[in-house]
Amino acid sequence: MGGTGMSQATRPENRATELPTPDTTNRPADSRLSTGRKAGATRWDYVLLQGLRYVAIVLITIIFLLPFLWMTLSSFKTQIDITTSKNVFQFTPTTENYQNVFGQYNYLLYLVNSLVVAVGSTFLSLVLGLPAAYAIARYRVGWLGVVLLTARIVPGITFLIPWYIIFSRIGIIGSYWALILSHMLVGLPFIAWIMISFFESLPVDLEEAARVDGATAFGAFFRISLPLAVPGIITASIMSFIFSWNNFMFSLVLSGDNTKTLPIAIFNFISYSSVDWGGLMAAAVVITLPVLLLTLMVQRYVVAGLTSGATKG
Repeated sequence: MGGTGMSQATRPENRATELPTPDTTNRPADSRLSTGRKAGATRWDYVLLQGLRYVAIVLITIIFLLPFLWMTLSSFKTQIDITTSKNVFQFTPTTENYQNVFGQYNYLLYLVNSLVVAVGSTFLSLVLGLPAAYAIARYRVGWLGVVLLTARIVPGITFLIPWYIIFSRIGIIGSYWALILSHMLVGLPFIAWIMISFFESLPVDLEEAARVDGATAFGAFFRISLPLAVPGIITASIMSFIFSWNNFMFSLVLSGDNTKTLPIAIFNFISYSSVDWGGLMAAAVVITLPVLLLTLMVQRYVVAGLTSGATKG
């Protein structure tokens, strides 16, 4: 039947409902050109930002390394070269300053003293500060955290006279213990304050699972929380170590002839009428180099520790 044999595709009402397909192959040339320009501009903006970023990094690095470079170069110069030389890089190197530091002034003893005091105060601060930080974080003892923060904010010289009276009464003035305990005054609150936020960011589910398996509260803390908190512990330890290593005030008052630390011994190069700049620079390098090398070796742990405690969950 010819009149009724019209297919569905050729019926007028079906043709009327068909939408025209846009022709994407024949877009105007100016539209494609505009898109290409935008992509090119985006690439150039990215290159410019990266270039500015690297320039800023280089400038900041130079600013921070320039004093250390000048100090290191001066440690290999004579007194005349340091005070009268107009060219920083043209001089005849000498090791006389380092020979005086380790020979005449026996800086190896002061180096050992600083190492004993810094390691001892940091270790004891960790032993006391980590459980305290964990208890504050898990049991929400907020007032204790405020007390620790107050002890960190108050200037250290406020505690110097009470420390001196107490230590003189018990007879430990001039000993390692006097320096270690006094340095803990700042190291302990600092470690606890850093680790509070770090323990708060650790998931509680892991500790609860360990408790279900039969672990005690101390066992869950020692086996679960501490291994997860290693980046934060390293960060807090490095900061506490640096403070103790560079501390001058407590060591000046509480140390003895055999327990002087490096910041105190550096005064050997300063007299009433003159300053031995070469020996002073060599001693400064001896003080700075161990901490610098230690920080470079654990840099990735420090960065991880500073960022991990910023988020919870």
